[in-house]
Amino acid sequence: MDTDVLVIGAGAAGCMAAYTAAMRGRSVTIIDKNTRIGRKLMITGKGRCNLTNDTDDLNTLVSCYPGNGRFLYGALSRFMPRDTMALFESWGVPLKVERGKRVFPVSDKAVDIVDALDRALRRAGVRRVSGRVSEILTADGAFDGILLEDGRRLTARGCVIATGGASYPGTGSTGDGYAFAARLGHTVTPIRPSLSALETDDPDIPTLQGLSLRNTALTLTENGKKRYTDLGELLFTHFGVSGPMVLSASCHIRRLPQKSYRIELDLKPGLTREMLENRILRDFAGNENKAVVNALGRLLPSSIIPLTLKKAQLPPHTKVHDVTREQRAALAEAIKRFDVPVSGFRPVEEAIVTAGGVSVRQIDPKTMASKLVPGVFFAGEVIDYDGYTGGFNLQAAFATGVLAGNHV
Repeated sequence: MDTDVLVIGAGAAGCMAAYTAAMRGRSVTIIDKNTRIGRKLMITGKGRCNLTNDTDDLNTLVSCYPGNGRFLYGALSRFMPRDTMALFESWGVPLKVERGKRVFPVSDKAVDIVDALDRALRRAGVRRVSGRVSEILTADGAFDGILLEDGRRLTARGCVIATGGASYPGTGSTGDGYAFAARLGHTVTPIRPSLSALETDDPDIPTLQGLSLRNTALTLTENGKKRYTDLGELLFTHFGVSGPMVLSASCHIRRLPQKSYRIELDLKPGLTREMLENRILRDFAGNENKAVVNALGRLLPSSIIPLTLKKAQLPPHTKVHDVTREQRAALAEAIKRFDVPVSGFRPVEEAIVTAGGVSVRQIDPKTMASKLVPGVFFAGEVIDYDGYTGGFNLQAAFATGVLAGNHV
């Protein structure tokens, strides 16, 4: 045997699996296409690395994974966000908690997280191999080793597949693990973008490109039924909508195009319908001779007023003194339910994470071991789960990595 444990992939999950196995006294070799570990970690949180979310209740934490969250119960219960935080702080990285319980290094530099992982792996004696795995070898139905593209063969007693998803392929996440799993007989559920910006076929929405809204309420509907609600920030783009709320809402879009999805925005969530109509009346007072499009500047951003009036079917150059009660009610409705139809995701290469992957039915949630091939374990985004934005996906990567590293 060349080593006790082979780990394929030096991202968050792979590094944590390698470190954990090495700390158990196992000889560990980690293999990655990149010469530097943690390439995707370097760009998370816009380069600041939102490494976890300071949620201390397990059930609340599990609920933040709309995709197969129950499968993660075992991993998360054994390695909670506070464990992640304690480990990195023990490695000399001071952390801070920001809005939404997002956890970042105090330095706001993702490289500090990557460097800490790098030092930990070196101290633990983890061996590095740079190369691309072409095949996972089996003998008598069990794991036997791996073959690299350059012809090298490495043998080990166990293997952790932690190759990530298919988003941000420039970091090395090119979906290799899905092919490995499939060739070993595993079911790979179709992959799709998650934590993705959303496209619309409404030709008017791109006219709002660059408009950023804060303190806006979002409701995602599926065939007219509520699927998700949130309050926060949103950005209009040339293709549709983006921003933290949209990214989390995208996790709940699972049946496009079989089902119809729409985003409804409440542009004034702090006002009831009655309060909003009274506010409109106050804004109209003293502006009776103005066109209605010029009388709402204190209520709404100027760039969204024409489209809001269009959705209310209220001609923009109607004089304020000619606006009827029914038209005011329609305007209030358009403000409280500003509708954006969803036509699709941005390409999976642009998504923050990939949904879909190796079926959780074929992985033991208590160990991350394959139920089909003895000696093979899985960790991280290659598995069919996904969570909200805010540090949850990295926390799942760390937790599944620790669990696999403890049992491989």
